[in-house]
Amino acid sequence: MTPTAPHAPHRPEDQRLPLGKTFAYGLQHILTMYGGIIAPPLIIGTAAGLGTADIGMLISAALFVSGLATLLQTLGLPFFGSRLPLVQGVSFAGVATMVTIVNGGGGLPSVFGAVMVAAALGLLITPFFAQVIRFFPPVVTGTVITVIGLSLMPVAVRWAMGGRVNAPDWGSTGNIGLAAFTLAVVLLLNKVGNRAVARISVLLAMVIGTVAAMLAGKAHFSGLASGALLALPQPFAFGWPTFELPAILSMLLIVLVLLTETTAGLMAVGEIVGSPVDSRRIANGLRADMLASALSPVFNSFPQSSFAQNIGLVALTGIKSRFVVSAGGLILVLLGVIPALGVIFATIPLPVLGGAGVVLFGSVAASGIRTLAKVDYKDNMNLVVVATAIAFGMIPIVMPTFYDHFPGWVNTLLHSGISASCLAALLLNLLFNPVRSADVPGVRSSSVPRG
Repeated sequence: MTPTAPHAPHRPEDQRLPLGKTFAYGLQHILTMYGGIIAPPLIIGTAAGLGTADIGMLISAALFVSGLATLLQTLGLPFFGSRLPLVQGVSFAGVATMVTIVNGGGGLPSVFGAVMVAAALGLLITPFFAQVIRFFPPVVTGTVITVIGLSLMPVAVRWAMGGRVNAPDWGSTGNIGLAAFTLAVVLLLNKVGNRAVARISVLLAMVIGTVAAMLAGKAHFSGLASGALLALPQPFAFGWPTFELPAILSMLLIVLVLLTETTAGLMAVGEIVGSPVDSRRIANGLRADMLASALSPVFNSFPQSSFAQNIGLVALTGIKSRFVVSAGGLILVLLGVIPALGVIFATIPLPVLGGAGVVLFGSVAASGIRTLAKVDYKDNMNLVVVATAIAFGMIPIVMPTFYDHFPGWVNTLLHSGISASCLAALLLNLLFNPVRSADVPGVRSSSVPRG
């Protein structure tokens, strides 16, 4: 009898690990992005004049919806989900716009209505948006991935300083020292630990950093008893959505930014994992993004997009399994329905997150630099494309108010360093590196960029 041929090797992201390791690595992902995921609902809820209990409801909803969106993105359904290790969460890109809608008198119902309509329109255009993948050669993707990492560094620095500018200990030597200690633990574990220890170095460093903070009086679990045992999401808890055209148009522009950022995230994680990302996979990922965003207001939450900080964790640890991130998504769902768990996570001091964030976010930038190292810079304009696009992407990072006096749509589109660098690299590459479509298999348009 002829022996059965061995199965074709799985893609890197399809690797399955033991259950314990899967959830340990998944927990590491959630600890990495927890501070970022609760900030948008906190800001929007405060702008809406909500009380502590209602803001807590918004935060729980954000965790719950982000968990479901992560599961959809990583596990996938037909036509939905990239099946890549990509964490989804409430996007910062739309916070300013949503605060403006709230302050304009529409309140949260107007925000939710605008998100639903704009995301539904975004869902319709994803097949067309995904076709831009052929315009993203390494000179563009490497630039964007590099700026993703650089754009996250201010977040790590703010966390290291304490996270809150008006706090009395903002920028204190105690906060920065705690961040430096956590960073040192990450580096030490990667240097002296075996491969298994190195893969959970960020998780271990956060635990050790939190213990050190407790000994120094900077962390405590006194609020644990206040967390409810179970709190299921209440649909439309803040009233039925209302639909106002100006708010919808404003959110539609945010959706275009989210589509751009998620496309960049998909390409970045595909590059790091070593798995091909084509237009079909981009479309599936974007559809998952938009579907989750369109349905999020039902459970009192906001637009979803990929979390770039977790891409750095994939790069640092080498854990490429999408099922690890799925486990993280399940943890997010549990955090959303069991508030006491969220209280435990909230006890991790922001300086601890900042110390870990330095190496995580730097890993994303390093991955982009590695991609740029593959680019040919001889007798072409690639160096100019990279230099200009990175500089363009850094403008809103080093000077967030740069576009404040521009028209609102310009400010919205370019306020994100990621979308700014993506647009600059894309347009410059089209301008300086056009090639005939015949040079690119499967492409019938008049020209596409090389590089």
